[in-house]
Amino acid sequence: MAKNHGASVKDDKTYEALRDSGASKEKAARIANAKAGGGRPSKKGGHAARYEDQTKDQLMKKAADIGIDGRSKMSRGELIDALRHH
Repeated sequence: MAKNHGASVKDDKTYEALRDSGASKEKAARIANAKAGGGRPSKKGGHAARYEDQTKDQLMKKAADIGIDGRSKMSRGELIDALRHH
């Protein structure tokens, strides 16, 4: 039986299934809320440049903004991977 996870989670059953499969709380809530809202992405966003199209300096700045440790010793490919999986 699904628990009530508060007002911030719109679909408790989906949230629990995602958490049981190993998703983080943040990711599970995001997916559960999207599903409850019709499952369609919002019209906002989607305009960011691809990581592959950015310079290493731009990637370093994004990594610093997010707080990725060890970024100064990472190659461009490692920065892209770290940004995608932060």
